[in-house]
Amino acid sequence: MYRRSLLIAAAAAAFTLASGAARAFDLAIVAFQMSSETHARVANAAAAAAKAKGWSATILNSEGSLPKHAEQLDTLIQRKPGAIIVAMGKPVEADAQLKSAKAAGIPVLTVMAGTSPHTLFDIQVNEYKVGAEAALYLLGQMNYQGNVLTQRFDGNVGTRIRGRILDAVLAENTGVKVVGSHSMARTQSWRDDVRNGMQALLLRHGADLQGIWASFDGQAYVIDDLLKARGVKKGQIPLVSIDGGVETYRRIADPESTLTATVAIPFEEMGRRAVEAVDAVVVRKQPVSSITTGPYLFLDATLVDANNVKNFLTN
Repeated sequence: MYRRSLLIAAAAAAFTLASGAARAFDLAIVAFQMSSETHARVANAAAAAAKAKGWSATILNSEGSLPKHAEQLDTLIQRKPGAIIVAMGKPVEADAQLKSAKAAGIPVLTVMAGTSPHTLFDIQVNEYKVGAEAALYLLGQMNYQGNVLTQRFDGNVGTRIRGRILDAVLAENTGVKVVGSHSMARTQSWRDDVRNGMQALLLRHGADLQGIWASFDGQAYVIDDLLKARGVKKGQIPLVSIDGGVETYRRIADPESTLTATVAIPFEEMGRRAVEAVDAVVVRKQPVSSITTGPYLFLDATLVDANNVKNFLTN
């Protein structure tokens, strides 16, 4: 009798565990382009945070393709996960899918993507503030005098805003002149595009250049390599960009690198905060207003240069 009771208790415990596993919250994470370090950092951090809660977490990679992005969202709507996190998505282009998700009762939260009437909110940094900090830091390194090259990317709203803020800063500081600018195309071979465009500008203006601005760190890596190949030493031509990350901090700390500073965006923290928001709003049924009162939840970015880069290398 005692043995039979133990068997019944064990079976009941196993059933409870199995039922709990079956009821694990199902989170889908869609990253627009996992080959982009920043997209991957958000998606991977969100997945890790979800799994730490015992949730099921699936990452989908849209590979930078708008049709694939829309197709993946359509497929998820049919699957009906508990919630969807979209990293660096395209709310305007995917408006129909986001509307369908809302109609199906699937909450969608975005990160660094922009807002939509069909999503909970977007986790962002203030790109206007970020752009101003990078621009003013570069001009300060130049003592607000001299020639500058700019490497832009207008195909992304965040990098486009950064460029427009740079233009506003330059309009008020006429001692600095943009002698050349290259705008990156949205292609899989964007690194080659940046390399070719900036190499041509350096050949033309490199002898009389006091600063270089890049709209994001990946561009700055290419420019840094070009400057090192030309024999430029750290500090001779300040190179400033935006995003942050392990490779960026390594280069800022490296005396052989020309990368001077970045404005670091907390991508991992954004992924974690997205999961916490889903937990609060979707799982625990708290109001969105308990997290943010507007369409954005803004996190802080941090300027990183030689003075504080050691703090980031140890993290």
